Amino acid sequence: MSTDPETTPEATPPGTDPEASGAPSPREERAEADTEAGAGAEQEAETGAEAEPDADTGAEPEADADTGAEPEAGAETEGGADTGAEAGPEPEAGAEPEAGAETDTGAEAGAESEGGAGAGGLSEAQAELAAQRVERERIARRKAEREHPVDAGGKLSGRAADLLAAVRAVESGAKAPVPTFDEAPAAPRRAAAPAPPQPRPQAAPARTVGDVAAVRAVLARGGAPEALAGPAAEALGEGAAERLAEDPWLLLAVPGVRPTQADGFAQALLGPAAGPADARRGAALLDWLLARAAERGHTALEAPVLEKALAQYGVPDPAGTVEAAIGDGAVLVFHEPLGEPVAEDEEQPVRVLVGLEEHALAEESLADGLARLAATFTAPADWSAAASGPGAELVRAAAGAGLVTHSGGEAARAEPLALAAAARELGLRTVLAAHAPAPGAVTVADLLAGAEGPGRDADGRFELDLLVVLDAPQLDVGTAAALVESVPDGARLVLSGDPGVLGSAGPGRVFADVLAARAFPHVVSRTPDPGPIGELVSGIGIGELNQVDAPGKEVVIVPVRDAGEAVHRTVQLVADSVPRAFGVPAEAVQVVTPGHGGPAGTRALNAALKERLNPGPGRFRGFDPGDRVVHVPAPGRAVPARVVSADAEGLHLDAAGARIVVPQDRVESRVRHGWAVTAHQAVGSRWPAVVVVLPGDAAQTLSRDWVYTAFGRAERHLSVVHGVEQALAQAVAQVPPKPRTTRLTALLRTLAAAQQEQA
Repeated sequence: MSTDPETTPEATPPGTDPEASGAPSPREERAEADTEAGAGAEQEAETGAEAEPDADTGAEPEADADTGAEPEAGAETEGGADTGAEAGPEPEAGAEPEAGAETDTGAEAGAESEGGAGAGGLSEAQAELAAQRVERERIARRKAEREHPVDAGGKLSGRAADLLAAVRAVESGAKAPVPTFDEAPAAPRRAAAPAPPQPRPQAAPARTVGDVAAVRAVLARGGAPEALAGPAAEALGEGAAERLAEDPWLLLAVPGVRPTQADGFAQALLGPAAGPADARRGAALLDWLLARAAERGHTALEAPVLEKALAQYGVPDPAGTVEAAIGDGAVLVFHEPLGEPVAEDEEQPVRVLVGLEEHALAEESLADGLARLAATFTAPADWSAAASGPGAELVRAAAGAGLVTHSGGEAARAEPLALAAAARELGLRTVLAAHAPAPGAVTVADLLAGAEGPGRDADGRFELDLLVVLDAPQLDVGTAAALVESVPDGARLVLSGDPGVLGSAGPGRVFADVLAARAFPHVVSRTPDPGPIGELVSGIGIGELNQVDAPGKEVVIVPVRDAGEAVHRTVQLVADSVPRAFGVPAEAVQVVTPGHGGPAGTRALNAALKERLNPGPGRFRGFDPGDRVVHVPAPGRAVPARVVSADAEGLHLDAAGARIVVPQDRVESRVRHGWAVTAHQAVGSRWPAVVVVLPGDAAQTLSRDWVYTAFGRAERHLSVVHGVEQALAQAVAQVPPKPRTTRLTALLRTLAAAQQEQA
């Protein structure tokens, strides 16, 4: 590696970001650390595979460390002076829950009464599968029988103005003016569960003008801003106004609303009746915690972790709240065996998991679909004539199995490409799909939507013989389930990807879980990534930050003292140094930084880069023709584009020749400037030159998979604007990806064991 020889100019003052003041307090951080420590802590030990990290959705404006449940300080939800909820004295942050909260008694009781035991004569694996089917049927019946919540009245409160100011602060990104409510990013809610095998169309908003007006009236009674009316009507669906009036804590279903805000809204409507022990509050908090966990990659949470989080929010009977939700069918409970099977006269250790139905069913559907493809494959094919060159081993594996996994670095992508080419030469209907736009491939999103790729048969499945999926680590459980269910019986599926990159933006760690199950043929590429950049990235993948020889300045380190200097040097590199030294135009240089906020986040960097590369007044919601942007049509997708024009219809974008029109009311939430992006937005794409910015305030957010992903986006040149000193080497050596709590590995092993017994 070399150091940029240019003299360091004077550092510009650090930029000011509206979210910089919204960092969690030390008390909140301790509470979140307690929750995260339990969520998925033994994941890696159990599966033996590298856990996937939490992901940036592309629309979430926070760069802080993620947690499984991320509770706020329990005192904030309990203090009577702040929320109006008379909950008694404050507990200390990070303190252990009240007696009974740490145990899984309530969750186990619900599970044992609902799960059922294996029928006589059945194996444990078969009994578990049968029990899950019975559980789903019972839940469906219980849901149909559920009654509406009782009407709790609509008493107003004098704290309405505080709620209004706090929620407006959330929307604007500024710090809340009162200590009652903390700031929350406007993160999208979890994606809806797929309905395989049909493609998942974009659902129209389930609201009418009358629905929104009715919800607006309820919000006004509680002092909430009118801007929440539309999102609340969409989130709550039919009868949203009546439901919200009866249960004010349903406001937590609206993206960006935090428990303290919902508590204040409930007090404004219900008055003194709005207490922390209200069953409706506990149910809404439970759903919110699981939804937040899903946004951070978990498909379920361990019952003790969930109960502890509820206790930190002042719920007096966490175990009872979880048990009630299980009994009502609002959540599902699972007993997952731990370790190796034990003798019949011994008790098998288990962990109790609680999850939302949509993610649980998606995971089960995915496991069933993968097992189906492996089982419906008939006779191996003779592809010996095509088994030559860089993808020979993968071609042979795909010829002999219905489901094959393949892993390797960037250079290894040539192997699945060679497989697809060979299969087409053999006359097979072959589709190559990738996470991001790639030459010769369709995107997974467009394939499922029917915008690209083959048609579907009468059963709703793709008309193909082989589906090769690149960037498999980016598949969340919902997308993977829809994709796998769309592959017909007898067809082949190949999942290929780099296990070292950042994981999916949605819940699950599909690729890592499939590898950990060891139930399907797996091909590990022996093709190394070339050059100094490849050598550097390969070392990072095994936890080593090596000094590499870069005679052509393929890797350059640019030390900086502070965030202001980092922004200045980044602009200098993109606009002048890299184009002059390597002949790479500025529009082909990509900046990658850890987060959106902060003085050297994407917002600050994009503002500086726009001023230098495409100055303008921001005539349409901050954008001008020629601006480089990122379009985020859905969580986890980031499509590079350029602004063409704007009119009454919306913002017109050009994405690699494809025209996109973003409606005016969705521009702020779906379009960002794109000279600088996060590593989560960059995954799946590569550029001739990349500038990775590591400001000093990013030291605590770095991890091995983040560094591996960011550095690996460069093809010819990598500049590292380095301001974290030893934190970079420490992150590579000591900070592995965050574990995610999932069930897919256990489900696949159970199905494999059942198939072996039947054979």
